[in-house]
Amino acid sequence: MNNFAVMERLSQRNAVLNVQASEFKTLAYEMVDQIAAFMEELPNKKVTSGENPNAIKAILGERNLPTSGEAPNEIIGEATNLLFNHSLFNGHPRFWGYITSSAAPLGALADLLVASVNANVGAFALSPMATEIEKQTIQWIAELIGYQKNCGGIFVSGGNMANFTGFLAARKHKISTDIRREGIVFEKGEEAKQYTIYCAKGTHTWIEKAAELFGHGTNAIRWINTNRKQQLDTLALENQIEKDKQEGHIPFIVIGNAGSVSTGIIDELDKISVICKIHNLWFHVDGAYGMPAAALPENINLFKGYKEADSIALDPHKWLYSPIEAGCVLVKNPQYLTEAFSFKPEYYKFDGEQMDGDTPVNFHEYGMQNSRGFRALKVWMMLKQAGKEGYIDMIREDISLSKKLFELIDVTSNLEACTQNLSIATFRYVPEEYSTDNEYLNRLNEKLLEHLQQDGEVFLSNAIIDGNYCLRMCIVNFRTSYTDLIALINIVLKEGKKLHGNMQLQLGINA
Repeated sequence: MNNFAVMERLSQRNAVLNVQASEFKTLAYEMVDQIAAFMEELPNKKVTSGENPNAIKAILGERNLPTSGEAPNEIIGEATNLLFNHSLFNGHPRFWGYITSSAAPLGALADLLVASVNANVGAFALSPMATEIEKQTIQWIAELIGYQKNCGGIFVSGGNMANFTGFLAARKHKISTDIRREGIVFEKGEEAKQYTIYCAKGTHTWIEKAAELFGHGTNAIRWINTNRKQQLDTLALENQIEKDKQEGHIPFIVIGNAGSVSTGIIDELDKISVICKIHNLWFHVDGAYGMPAAALPENINLFKGYKEADSIALDPHKWLYSPIEAGCVLVKNPQYLTEAFSFKPEYYKFDGEQMDGDTPVNFHEYGMQNSRGFRALKVWMMLKQAGKEGYIDMIREDISLSKKLFELIDVTSNLEACTQNLSIATFRYVPEEYSTDNEYLNRLNEKLLEHLQQDGEVFLSNAIIDGNYCLRMCIVNFRTSYTDLIALINIVLKEGKKLHGNMQLQLGINA
């Protein structure tokens, strides 16, 4: 091909990934129709297909990378078929397992809009309107839960990253040495000393990841015992801090739980905040799951003290019903984020000129990512759709359903109600003749959970409470209704009885 022909081709370029507006409209309409039909049919499906990895691999097929492309409508058809028929549906009204919410349809449309614009919310110059929407969404979330509106914050992928961000801001602000230059070091002869971290036993494993990944080591974590209510024992916390100081360690952060992952427990945040002030420690609240419930007026005493937190992790894709990914961290003083994360190499030209005295926010200075997706739009749109009162009503209903389930289980033979906090209820299947055989009950309930998850009529997870293996139901699902609770009880009783019979038979044969 001569030079003229090359120039001619490049001047009339038609890349294979380009789709004309009319074709895009047709493709999008067809896909939206399929998604709408899927949503309508969802309650009649199983929560999961329960297929094992080999079965899924066989359905997808082992194929080499295509040499030439396929038609977009055929690709969409194959993708929707694969996902609609071989997924776990957290949008199903009977999904109550891990804490990912039933995602709002408007949030899905927001993600389509974001992908179409392809906003990179790393700097104001790259995404002016997206940056302002993210700032506003942070303010709205703070307003929803009653935290200070002038706080800083940033959207991240989820709870791990939100908590990591708060952890790193704490470390930079509370540790006096120049960590950026020197790292985690002590004076010569003090190698055994540590920058110590405090949290309740049972705190989410993100803290172990943070301690290891950021150079502290898991031995720096002080796992504080819990009281009879399963809350962090604040007396034990204070004693441990004093002991560590006497031994030359340097305490710098305490983590309080606002909705523990297993049971939904909220620590005594007000007492923790006082201890942090006395010892000049950073107070971080892991509210990835439970923090939105602070919006309910009746929960004011339950969450008392959280407003004193230096940072709060909160996941909109948990209890604000957002599609994944949408994590968020709020930090009392925005400067603490830039202290920890702002670097300005010569190839970043994002500061620009101040306009009317206003300095633009560049979110790459607020967290670990430079290139960042526009996660905030879906949350912004959903907050506008429901408003504060709408969210309060939905969260309150989730809590009410959890309490109602606990009450129903408590009066049902062969079921034992264990705990109920926020929208999490735990319980066990307990055949009367084995009510005191905890080892057998643990095996039975573990097998029961495995069966329920595989069968897909309902989807629960587990919790270990005082050595008891329990079934765990977490409702962060605006599609769940009272009839689903009745269905759950009937299914657990039927499948529990069947498994118990099988285990009895096996015991008889082995004997």
